[in-house]
Amino acid sequence: MSTALRCLLPLAAAAALTAQDAALRKALTFHASFDKGLDADFALGDRRIYTATSYRNRQDAKPGLEHPDAGIVEGKGRFGAALQFRKKNVKAIYYQAEKNVAWRSQDWSGTISFWLNLDPDQDLEPGFCDPIQVTAEAYNDAALWTDFTKDEKPRHFRLGVFGDLKAWNPNNIESDKNPDFGKRLITVTKPPFARGNWTQVVITHAGLNTSAGGWAKLYLNGQLQGTTEGIREPFTWGNLSRAALRVGVNYVGLFDELAVFERALGDKEVQTLYRLKQGAAALHRR
Repeated sequence: MSTALRCLLPLAAAAALTAQDAALRKALTFHASFDKGLDADFALGDRRIYTATSYRNRQDAKPGLEHPDAGIVEGKGRFGAALQFRKKNVKAIYYQAEKNVAWRSQDWSGTISFWLNLDPDQDLEPGFCDPIQVTAEAYNDAALWTDFTKDEKPRHFRLGVFGDLKAWNPNNIESDKNPDFGKRLITVTKPPFARGNWTQVVITHAGLNTSAGGWAKLYLNGQLQGTTEGIREPFTWGNLSRAALRVGVNYVGLFDELAVFERALGDKEVQTLYRLKQGAAALHRR
């Protein structure tokens, strides 16, 4: 190999990486690093975090975090600071989804990424725990979410993808008695979460709100864990002002680096996101 070619190879690799970074940067719609506070560092919509008594009753919602057992902890994040939940969070803590999540009534695609640091079996209190929910209504109504199950040892980690409740469960049968509930899940029976270690969670989805049906994928630390396909029921967000990125539902532990993209990232892009040395901040801090 000539000396000139040896010099060109690193340049070509750098150019390819820059092109991929540019593609990720173009697709980014929201990023909260918690390094400069609770509000998002980058957002196409409202940057502010909100707190309310509950998701059923958001009339008292206010900008800011009003929670005695949650707040920023410096130097304990995946990068810099992190959001910590010291006790089970039963309040509504969220960001507005409008414009921050690129919901579309036709052909909705996207990616959600965040990092968790906890021991699910030691840190979580009894009951289900959803580190993230994205919905305008409820966990089973036009929603995407991840959760830790309540009964298994070790606790399973799941991705749930549920269209309009009236479409997939018209009789509103309880989840544990409805076989159709399990068909909309990706379950990891032995997830890698551990106290003191950061685990990246990525959800990608495409083709929702299409007649052909959509799909969703779950990744942990850049590695694909499963795919759910044939999702044909609609995802209706009639009132976009109610749609929210719900953070830390019943959660206890550290939460960091919440990033949202307007399209489904490919496998290599998910791995690139996992390896970014500054996290998603590298995509918009220039």
